Amino acid sequence: MTLTSHTFSSWTSDTARVAESATTAPWSEKLGPLTEVDIARMKASEAAIDARLESGKPIYGLTQGFGPLVTFAAESESEAGSSLISHLGTAQGRPLAPEVSRLVVWLRLNSMRKGFSAVSPDFWQRLADLWNDGFTPAIPRDGTVSASGDLQPLAHAALAFAGYGEAWVRDASGQWSLRPASEVLASLDAEPLEWPVREALAFVNGTGVSLAVSLLNQQSAVRLVRAVALLTSRLTELLGGNAEHFDEGVGQARGQVGQILVARWIRQNLPAGHRRDENRPLQEPYSLRCAPQVLGAVLDQLSMAGEVLTREADNCTDNPLTYEGRVLHGGNFHAMPVGFASEQTGLALHMAAYLAERQLGLALNPTTNGDLPIMLTPRAGRGCGLAGVQISATSFISRIRQLVTPASLTTLPTNGWNQDHVPMALNGANGVSEALELAWLTVGSLALAAAQLAAITGRADEATGVWAELSRTSPALDADRPMAAEVRAAAELFRDHVDALLAEGV
Repeated sequence: MTLTSHTFSSWTSDTARVAESATTAPWSEKLGPLTEVDIARMKASEAAIDARLESGKPIYGLTQGFGPLVTFAAESESEAGSSLISHLGTAQGRPLAPEVSRLVVWLRLNSMRKGFSAVSPDFWQRLADLWNDGFTPAIPRDGTVSASGDLQPLAHAALAFAGYGEAWVRDASGQWSLRPASEVLASLDAEPLEWPVREALAFVNGTGVSLAVSLLNQQSAVRLVRAVALLTSRLTELLGGNAEHFDEGVGQARGQVGQILVARWIRQNLPAGHRRDENRPLQEPYSLRCAPQVLGAVLDQLSMAGEVLTREADNCTDNPLTYEGRVLHGGNFHAMPVGFASEQTGLALHMAAYLAERQLGLALNPTTNGDLPIMLTPRAGRGCGLAGVQISATSFISRIRQLVTPASLTTLPTNGWNQDHVPMALNGANGVSEALELAWLTVGSLALAAAQLAAITGRADEATGVWAELSRTSPALDADRPMAAEVRAAAELFRDHVDALLAEGV
């Protein structure tokens, strides 16, 4: 049986549907209004809570205190909402990017409308209306253990809706800046919200922050793989490498979906009639020959991570929750599924970045580049070519390895006796975000090698499309020059190019 990439395409579209809420959707679409089915579910959940309150049975956060204070009675339900978001306002660090913050709120609203959280439809709509109007809380990135959800960052988001802290503002040119949340609300003719305890609990007891960051990381990692596959094609073409390594039959013999898809990507970008240069080895070094196996394995891992993250985004992570008229105290806010998916994304993207760094090394070494000048400099001795670019790329890989070390290995008990097992999911997701920034710079570094390889072999002038643009970004090295800006520009070029390919369904 011939395998196809259908499975990969399926999860890619599902995950992209959710992650799209952080890119164009916030400005071109609107949340809500609630459907009649939504409202019926939400009112049924409210009724279940009310019935339990009338029976005199305890409910966490409503009749009882929070966390280890659950053994104490809560005197005032109205005061409890303010107390919850206030005492958790302890997050620190630079704010998450505004597109992440918008996705965070979208994810929480999506969870709250499911009918498990006893959230008032009217209050939900007020939140949704503010989101639709562009209100975007500034959310500090550090300070949660992601156990009872991402409590501290979500509390800061809730505080912004209440007029405390800061919010992002987007001007007509698309540039973001920070302003006091109270001023931003006033500019929207909106009053600061007062958080009832039920809605406050539903909002902060969730995995929305680590989930938002992880979703965007996973999507970026998929694009990274696509970019490295594209550059693998270009190096194979310019070096005259053996395209047999990417033959459909190799993948079909093994049956790994990711491998089959990556090999197809590489073949699609090789020129028609490409033949191995007789001076090249029959079997290229592993960084070229095994690119489908390595990048395919990365895609397969990203597939599994994407499935977990999409399930998390499409469902409810609150506590307590209602189900079929019952009030249930559980632990759905524990972000271990997100944490593991995020960590797998990090470990996988490292291998894609490392492969790119090894391909860079192959292109710069006369032993493996076909006796072309070392460091691809036409002025060996007087010039140093891409020597500095390679050294920085090596540093990037080392730092990536630090950043993607699983955060779950650093778990610590906290919150008295209450949170004795915590996943550290947001800590891990933040590290993966930073690792991705360096991984894309590694891609940019490899792209510069492809540009200089084309120049030194006399192929730059015949380049078209993205390769012509790359040659303009990094022209021939007639003399050494600072190349940091070229690395960044090349990385951005391939981000944009891969986005365009995906938009075209390629």
